[in-house]
Amino acid sequence: MPTVLKHVFNTFLALAMTLCATNAQALDQRFKDADGDMVADAPSDASKLIDPGTLIFAYTPVEDPAVYAKAWEGFLNHLEKETGRRVLFFPVQSNAAQIEAMRAGRLHIAAFNTGSNPLAVNCAGFVPFAMMADKNGSFGYEMEIVTYPGSGLEKVEDIRGKKMAFTSQTSNSGYKAPSAILRDKFKLEPGKDYEPVFSGKHDNSILGVANKDYPAAAIANSVKLRMISRGVVKPEQLKVLYKSQTFPTSGYGLVYNLKPELADRIRKAFFSFDWEGSELLKEFSKTQPPQETFIPITYKNHWAVVRDVDKAMGVSYQCK
Repeated sequence: MPTVLKHVFNTFLALAMTLCATNAQALDQRFKDADGDMVADAPSDASKLIDPGTLIFAYTPVEDPAVYAKAWEGFLNHLEKETGRRVLFFPVQSNAAQIEAMRAGRLHIAAFNTGSNPLAVNCAGFVPFAMMADKNGSFGYEMEIVTYPGSGLEKVEDIRGKKMAFTSQTSNSGYKAPSAILRDKFKLEPGKDYEPVFSGKHDNSILGVANKDYPAAAIANSVKLRMISRGVVKPEQLKVLYKSQTFPTSGYGLVYNLKPELADRIRKAFFSFDWEGSELLKEFSKTQPPQETFIPITYKNHWAVVRDVDKAMGVSYQCK
């Protein structure tokens, strides 16, 4: 585990030890995991494998899907060439809808955000294998609690008695990590010390603070930096009250029951894509570190810190 993630692990391990909630962090009974890598194995029964003529790809929920449809167009063209299949971009409206689409067999390839990965893995048979990073392999983002200049909030403790915007309850940086930090580090309990509200997406939370609809919000700074670079918000509209350690970014992967030959071609497409001059590079290199290539990852190793945050929050991965 990278050193920076060890710091996060230690922070939340201390919190986890104070909690007595039990957590079912296991795959849904529909799936098998014979090799112990914590993701669903491909079915051994060939009749249960799928070989769709059209592949459906979805990026994480965003405020303006049209922006990302354009950014992903070149990559999806490359994916079509590598797989010999038609590939369609599916704009999802929420993390829950994205997970349900894969669970129901309507989604084959996806980027699930940091916090949604465990639910997607355990409930929908998602198998993440890639993540965006810079050319040296550095990756990650920080959770920030932001406000706007003139809000009257100068430190995190000033949130007491105010509204605090989160994105959704499945989001790592948009809810789970900041909730744990507010409770453990700043002794602020939701419903008692502040009023939690949910915007649905990081974009909405950032715009809500910039437009003074929310006094404070928990967001992923990678989304903030991309919005600033596009001119959607200005840096001077936002003020950072808190910045976390680094978390892994969205995990890219596929549904577990694709035919192995097709799954292999999809993996190859991610790692053979030429980023140079692409719309993908133009959009995702705006963060720090810049996201300018795909690197191989495993859910078991790279999402360990996120699972520990979930454990500290009493989150169960049992599927409804």
